[in-house]
Amino acid sequence: MTTFETIFNNPNLPQTKSQRPGNRQKQGGSALSLEGSAAKAAFLINGNSYFAELARALRQARRTIWIAGWDFNPNIRLEPDKSDETLADLLHALAAANPKLEVRILIWALGPVYSGKSLQPLRKKNFPRNVRIDLRFELQPTLRGCHHQKLVSIDDAVAFIGGIDLTSRRWDTWLHRAKDKLRRDPEGVSYDPLHDVQAMVTGDAARLIGDIARRRWENATGERHLPLTESVPFTWPANLAVSMQEIPVTLALTEPSTAFRNGISDGIAMTLDVIARARRQLYVEAQYLASFRVADAIAARLQEEDGPEVIIICTRSSHGLIEKIVMGGNRDRVIRRLKRADRAARLRVYYPVVPGPAQKKDNEVEVLIHSKLMIADDELIRIGSSNLNNRSEGLDYECDMLFEADSGEHRRAIADLRSRLLAEYLGTATETFAAAFMRSGSVVQAIDALNDGPRGLREFAVDLSGSISPIRGTGLFDPARPFAPLDRLGLGALVRLLIRPA
Repeated sequence: MTTFETIFNNPNLPQTKSQRPGNRQKQGGSALSLEGSAAKAAFLINGNSYFAELARALRQARRTIWIAGWDFNPNIRLEPDKSDETLADLLHALAAANPKLEVRILIWALGPVYSGKSLQPLRKKNFPRNVRIDLRFELQPTLRGCHHQKLVSIDDAVAFIGGIDLTSRRWDTWLHRAKDKLRRDPEGVSYDPLHDVQAMVTGDAARLIGDIARRRWENATGERHLPLTESVPFTWPANLAVSMQEIPVTLALTEPSTAFRNGISDGIAMTLDVIARARRQLYVEAQYLASFRVADAIAARLQEEDGPEVIIICTRSSHGLIEKIVMGGNRDRVIRRLKRADRAARLRVYYPVVPGPAQKKDNEVEVLIHSKLMIADDELIRIGSSNLNNRSEGLDYECDMLFEADSGEHRRAIADLRSRLLAEYLGTATETFAAAFMRSGSVVQAIDALNDGPRGLREFAVDLSGSISPIRGTGLFDPARPFAPLDRLGLGALVRLLIRPA
């Protein structure tokens, strides 16, 4: 296979598709629908919880470890409160101890460059040092696109999905202290408090994530790897609470179109579906709030006479000139659009804060939101890599998972997750927030009742008299689809037709 064919994702490459019951090819499109159930699921709030459980799961690996991410740094410490062991140390030790173990890591080639956290992975000087650890960098087939999935699959037995890459500046605890000596990158530089969420799943859900990891590897490298033929046992940690058992899940892929293959936009379809199905409460955590398709969908719900409450928690501060102008500017316009539509005062848009250093008075420190999470009532949870911006809708490679309750136990677990998240922001106990919600039946009223301390949620205020349309340059810096000159000339469909596999 030529480099050209690999880069442009030649559809003649055989695709790894799950043949398990419940998976089907979508009608009228090319997207593979991935459906099944999670035998067990847990929601790991913040990097310390995720990294600790990941380390325990990695130590159980017997045959395969798949890692896919926007960025990767082997020098991060997974449990800095307990050990100086790095991710590289752990992976090297596992590979050395088990000659049957294969580790494959796929990241966006420009991730380390763009993030500016570490260029060491690109040099491969100290990692990997074992031939059975295969680190690859993918240059995207679409101009301005990136690989953005954040997945780990271990032996097709346990998997993780959410907003957290295995890179620096992702670790924090629920305390989100303004100053935390453990919250430092591998170079020793401290960083701001950060909130994120990752899901841990077993059963069909884990195997499906393994299928997706193999699909991405094949598209990026041309190398096909089949699922494991035998089941590898995974022992759920005795001290990790199971959030839900046997809950139906659906995975949604986003893949850009190229001259050689149609794109997939299941992620934005899933997001819009969750918004449409909310009846009482729609809860959103978003790093970016810059999608006008999402804004229009939420605005329509706010204009309904008996629509849901909408609670959005997002990042306030933008970093970098382009991000401040484009993402920050569009965020303000999206919020303005939503507030104008909020005829019944059912909308709240917040950013979280914690008390600043003790020596400074009247000082607050913002908690950065990196999660990509939606909860509709106590029925649905959508978690994954897709941001609420344009590029996540059709330009970047994304993967999201939908959990859908079908029992009272599932519904209680979903409500509990929402209470855990909001209790963290408000600096109170989960039970306290849950009780406040039960008294009123309103998430907004529960927040208002408890949001009176130095740690809490602050209203995201914007001037209502400005524009509600995308700012100039959005199509260049936050495009919703690839720049496809062949398609614009009408040649893309012809090329796809000519090279369509038999």
